[in-house]
Amino acid sequence: MSNQNSDAGLVREFKVDRLGVRIFGGQESLGTAAALEASEFLSQRISERGQARAILATGNSQITFLKKVIALNRIDWSKVTLFHMDEYLGIRADHKASFRRYLKERVETLVHPKAFEFIEGDTLLPLKECERYTALLREGPIDLCCLGIGENGHIAFNDPSVADFADAPCLKIVKLDDDCKMQQVREDHFPRIEAVPPYAFTLTISALCSAEKMICIAPETRKAKAVKAALQGPVSTQCPASYLRTQAQAVLLLDKDSTSLL
Repeated sequence: MSNQNSDAGLVREFKVDRLGVRIFGGQESLGTAAALEASEFLSQRISERGQARAILATGNSQITFLKKVIALNRIDWSKVTLFHMDEYLGIRADHKASFRRYLKERVETLVHPKAFEFIEGDTLLPLKECERYTALLREGPIDLCCLGIGENGHIAFNDPSVADFADAPCLKIVKLDDDCKMQQVREDHFPRIEAVPPYAFTLTISALCSAEKMICIAPETRKAKAVKAALQGPVSTQCPASYLRTQAQAVLLLDKDSTSLL
């Protein structure tokens, strides 16, 4: 991880194809910049439309951003409907690795949004849940999508083995690859790879990219290989995050550690 004392703010800004890229000195300045941009954008949409709809990500890379966007206190959350982008199939909402629990504890109970629409991971009818959540997403435009990049280049749970840039549905069920499952173990969400559920719900790449604005946050050295593939490799499902290069509404926020291989 970066030394917080050497966090020098914005270091460099450039474009790769249609994707805006900004590199920061460390996670603190990256998180602050992301929080300010998200707050300004959602506040503008609320001012224009009276409400806003946003998709949030989970994972360790999002913690600083979420803390800062809440601490800024610039969003009228009572006018914001929130969604999330993935959940393990079969997991209880109170499991320590549940993304519903993550977002309830770090967001919902702190800001009390107009609504937080959760993917019911332990539903008895997974295909019906895909239909239900798709209908909710399609009730109106998605203003903002805040996402990250996995160590294997995934966005949401669109791992290389299951990613499809032309997916028609908004939500689908996928089998997680071993690299993805090992990331969950390394982040201390599960004790061992066998404990990670083999399947998960994920918003599709087309659903994520339907947002009017996308803010992708990818700090830390462990993301450096995926960042290099996303920015310098081909646009391919072998690194699903590479698809962000086709999205003019997206910005990718990195730190010195995650850009160490560029």
